[in-house]
Amino acid sequence: MAAVNRIDAVVLAGGPADAVAQSHPGAPNKAFVTIGGITLVERVLSALRAAPSIGRIVAVAPPSVAANPAVLKADELRPDGRRITESLRNGLSGFPADEPVLVVASDLPVLTNDAVDDFVGRVRESNADVAYGCVEKSVHLARFPEIPHTWARLRDGTFCGGGIVAIKPRALPLLERFIERLGAARKQPIRLASLFGWDVLARYAVGRLTIAQAEARAEDILGAPVRAIVSPYPETAVNVDRVTDVALAEALVGTAS
Repeated sequence: MAAVNRIDAVVLAGGPADAVAQSHPGAPNKAFVTIGGITLVERVLSALRAAPSIGRIVAVAPPSVAANPAVLKADELRPDGRRITESLRNGLSGFPADEPVLVVASDLPVLTNDAVDDFVGRVRESNADVAYGCVEKSVHLARFPEIPHTWARLRDGTFCGGGIVAIKPRALPLLERFIERLGAARKQPIRLASLFGWDVLARYAVGRLTIAQAEARAEDILGAPVRAIVSPYPETAVNVDRVTDVALAEALVGTAS
């Protein structure tokens, strides 16, 4: 793939020591928990580095890990923030405003370069300012029936969110405002309804909301083009959120090897 077609990537490896990290002494956060002897963040960086579609890679992580071998596959290490919006801002700083940047979670133990390349191709076709990855349930169950997820039932199918998004940096201020509004409304149903719209919530409740309708509402909220990227690679949605996920990830890595 020609270099001109590559897009840059940001790996979010910041945050506090959650329960997953606390179960592994010495890990500053879950990105540095080892799965099959290799840290989660290194597994993600390796998949990105092996993908012809990826150019520059920035890792956003605690400054204390600067000498950690796990982050050596990144071209640059930048400090994380107290909130995810701060980490996003640090990671996206300096990238061209109108070019998509892949933003990847650091807890995807079985991510592959093929999955990354496929996602990038779909992002290019979408031409969205924000492209959010998801996986359809039957695709996920065919590969990883043992991995639990929270599912959203839409008219087009049943989906879970993935660990990859693409953001054009020009959309970040809009996205930050939306995240702040969502956080303020998350425990207040009336405010959530005013944010998303009663019609959207009603359609979702009965499984009649379509992806196109969800995209349109997201565009109204953000004021920028938004697309869902339905990935045929379920490994983009296999993450490590809970302590019990560590053993599942170890089993998957062992099977793959």
